[in-house]
Amino acid sequence: MSHNLFFALQPDEKVRAQIEAVAHRLKNENSASGRWVKPHRYHLTLRYLGAHGTLPEALLTAADDCGDRVHAPPFAFALDIAGSFANRSIPWWIGCGHMPPGLGALWDAISAGLAPHGLPAPAEDRAPHVTILRDADRRLIPMPIEPIAWRVEEFVLVDSLLGPGASHTVLRRWRLSD
Repeated sequence: MSHNLFFALQPDEKVRAQIEAVAHRLKNENSASGRWVKPHRYHLTLRYLGAHGTLPEALLTAADDCGDRVHAPPFAFALDIAGSFANRSIPWWIGCGHMPPGLGALWDAISAGLAPHGLPAPAEDRAPHVTILRDADRRLIPMPIEPIAWRVEEFVLVDSLLGPGASHTVLRRWRLSD
């Protein structure tokens, strides 16, 4: 079993249902196969903290401290594009055509909160997205979708347990405030 630990945004029920509807439409229109993500697992990763055999206490303490120090106002953005990444597992996603300012600010605040704990910001490009399909049998050409408005008022720390007895557990929540 492996614990994947990460900060994320979780959609509310309305946004979750809209993401599910787009995923269903893409599945029907493209006859794609792979592992479709269950709607209760939809999230937008803000910062991945690695895969671990057990949850490291020092990392959990660093994550708690970081979350407590993040000061960012609530914001809204829209998911407006569907596509896939070209990596080995070909994940399909629904995401943003451009980085929303509020989301960029939250990403920066989390990176700043983790840096004192020896966890510098990763070098990869930021690509805000919600994965809807893993291990697709082919790529999805990027396409616009009807925008899904998402109001963000909190972020969470998630332990996604992989393997037998898989689960997706929110360990902590932080409210955004002005």
